[in-house]
Amino acid sequence: MPRVTPKDLSSRRSEILVGARKCFAEYGYDGATVRRLEEATGKSRGAIFHHFADKESLFFALAKQDAARMAQTVAEEGLVEVMREMLDNPGTYDWFSTRTEITRLIKTDPAFAAQWKSHQEILDRAVRARLQQGVDEGRMRTDVPVEVIHTYLEVFMDGMIARLAAGDGTAVMDRVLDMVEDSVRRKN
Repeated sequence: MPRVTPKDLSSRRSEILVGARKCFAEYGYDGATVRRLEEATGKSRGAIFHHFADKESLFFALAKQDAARMAQTVAEEGLVEVMREMLDNPGTYDWFSTRTEITRLIKTDPAFAAQWKSHQEILDRAVRARLQQGVDEGRMRTDVPVEVIHTYLEVFMDGMIARLAAGDGTAVMDRVLDMVEDSVRRKN
C-alpha cells in the first residue's frame, strides 16, 4: 500500500475545503449533508472526516480561512476593501449565504456561538487596529469612538452580504462603498 505524504494530505484537505465551500453556498449549513459534501468534494466521508472531526469543524475551518484572509486585507487596506473584494470575487465569499443560518445557530447553540465568536475575533482585532491606526494618523473621524465606527462598518457589511446572498444587483455597490468609506474618513 502506497504511503500518503504530508503534501498529499494537505492537498486533499484543500480539495475538501474548496468543495465544502461550494456545498455550503449551494445548500446552506443545514442542507450540506454528508452525502452532498461527499459529492461536492469528490471524497468519501472517511476522507472528509479524517481531516475534520465533523461538519461543524469543516464549516469552522472555512470560517477561520476567511477570517485570516480578511484580517490580512483589513490590516493592509481596511474593511471597506474586504467588501470590495466580495463584490469583485463573489465566488470566494458565496458561502456567506449561510449567514442567516449562522445567526440562528448563534442564538440557539451556545457552543457554536462561542466558536464562531472566537473565529470572528481574528477579524475584529484587525479592524479595530486598522481603525485606531487611521485615527492616530489623522485619516479617520474622531467625533465618534473607534468601536462605533467598527460596529457601523460591520452592520453595513452584514447588510451587503444579505443583499449579495439574495442575488440583489450590485451595479451601484461600488459607489455605495465609496460613500461608506467617505463617511468614516476625517473631514478637513
